[in-house]
Amino acid sequence: MAERKESKKYTKNTNNKTQSKNTQKSRSQKQAAPKKSAPKKDVKNNTQNRKNNKKPIKIIPLGGLGEIGKNITLYEYDGDMFLVDCGMSFPDEDMPGIDIVIPDFTFVLENKDKIKGLVVTHGHEDHIGAIPYLLRNFNVPIYATRLTIGLIEGKLKEHKLLESANLNVVKAGSVVKLGKFTVEFIHVNHSIPDATAFAIKCAGGTVVHTGDFKIDTTPIDDKVIDIARFAELGKEGVLALLSDSTNAERSGFTASEKLVGGSFSNLFRQAEGKRIIVATFSSNIHRIQQIIDEAARCNRKVAVSGRSMLNVVSIAEELGYLKVPQNVLTPIEAIKNYTPGQIVVVTTGSQGEPLSALHRMAFSDHRQVEIAPDDMIIISATPIPGNEKLVTKVINELMKRGANVVYERMYDVHVSGHACAEELKLIMSIVKPKYFIPLHGEQKHLMKHAELAQLMGINKENTVVAQNGSVIEISEKAVKSTDAVTAGRVLVDGLGVGDVGSIVLRDRKLLSDGGIIIVGVTIDAVTREIVAGPDIVSRGFIYMKESEELIQEISDLVWDIMDRCYYQNIRDWATIKNKIKDGVSKFLFTKTKRSPMVLPIIMEV
Repeated sequence: MAERKESKKYTKNTNNKTQSKNTQKSRSQKQAAPKKSAPKKDVKNNTQNRKNNKKPIKIIPLGGLGEIGKNITLYEYDGDMFLVDCGMSFPDEDMPGIDIVIPDFTFVLENKDKIKGLVVTHGHEDHIGAIPYLLRNFNVPIYATRLTIGLIEGKLKEHKLLESANLNVVKAGSVVKLGKFTVEFIHVNHSIPDATAFAIKCAGGTVVHTGDFKIDTTPIDDKVIDIARFAELGKEGVLALLSDSTNAERSGFTASEKLVGGSFSNLFRQAEGKRIIVATFSSNIHRIQQIIDEAARCNRKVAVSGRSMLNVVSIAEELGYLKVPQNVLTPIEAIKNYTPGQIVVVTTGSQGEPLSALHRMAFSDHRQVEIAPDDMIIISATPIPGNEKLVTKVINELMKRGANVVYERMYDVHVSGHACAEELKLIMSIVKPKYFIPLHGEQKHLMKHAELAQLMGINKENTVVAQNGSVIEISEKAVKSTDAVTAGRVLVDGLGVGDVGSIVLRDRKLLSDGGIIIVGVTIDAVTREIVAGPDIVSRGFIYMKESEELIQEISDLVWDIMDRCYYQNIRDWATIKNKIKDGVSKFLFTKTKRSPMVLPIIMEV
């Protein structure tokens, strides 16, 4: 590692060398005055050759494009590679039973001998959540700021990978050397402390990778985004800018986090004598700090609920990123010892997740917290796209129990951690990139961000809206997408990683849509006659006690199919099962217009 001033020193030394070469050139021109034109031509040609010999920088997004989450990008220059971020995303509605979704690491593992390290922008799950799954197969060195490393340590401890991990704490302003690359960490504002952007340098040029950011002039921790460094890089010359697209559709500027603090003050005053429950993202440490500060001002105790919330609060307090006054925190089990007006509960579940603490409170499943009339519930988050129904379901259930529910559309109880259009344009204007690649967002976000780049004077042909797996090559001459590598999603279900594929998901959806009919038949191994059955079992399709006539019709149909197979001398089990499956499926659709899964089971005795 080297501090930024060392990087400037290196630039200065390079300039001195250039100055020395110019002095030698001047002397040679004086010694050979009649042949002035020849040396000039040679120097020009040599300079041109050096430029032509520069290899292109390859940028390969392996996740995070056309989707929210699962961010991971690979950089390559002259055979050396490194990774930026390694995140996860949450499952969609069409993924029943899936816990999380992680990137496909096929290309990474194929090239692990070339990969020099993993640098991480910040500690959100969509940027660090897949790290344990990568480290199971590839113990890559990891470089990140102090809080980010602390959160990664917590995840690796759960997966029993902490002892073998190679974790390196890097301060904003420092530089890490990764093979032929140097990566400078630049402080930015986000909804979590210690977030950074990267200035990535190699012989092919400089690339700026913003990570998730916004421009907050009044941040909670008083650490403003390092705009000056972005401007310096712009003056030095930036080949490409890769920037956060999450809020590209929103005009104006993102509000300061301090706006939420004012809203909390007003709401806490309104809730005097009543219990307050605040649901927010567990990683939003600045938000949690404001809740604790306001609770302390109102002489309330703060109880934390939710495993991830407990982990983050513990790590942040231990590392000094969360300032908790003495005797303010109390265990969730102890809230019964206080009156409602003395308590604030900080909990997970702002996205309506079925297993979260707030969801369990709403549906009377929480061990310590029972929602009471007049409780004030503040949902301090905006629903992630796709989670709107889940959040609405929880809000409705809380209101049925008499609670006063406050959510983002009603009051300023949430501000985004991502830059809006004017901030994105400001970064482009000071970085002055030749090429632009939008990152982090669905297709509509990427396209809108590309339009903003064109408004800022970046040519359309110099803007690349890529897909996961695209191999983007950039050089002084051009930017192009040359190829594609393996990039997709791997589904995690319990302890199984990647063992649930499209066929299993299809079966799960079919089971959830139409239920299942199991047809069991026992056959004599010698005579090929039916010894027992057919036995029909239904789950999730019909109520068997009320459908005896239909069950008998299915049984008769299976008898007919088995008879035909017997007389046609069909002995192949797979063929017999397919005939039963097809026959029963067609019959049930004709009778019910429904398509349950049909599972034939044939036993031989």
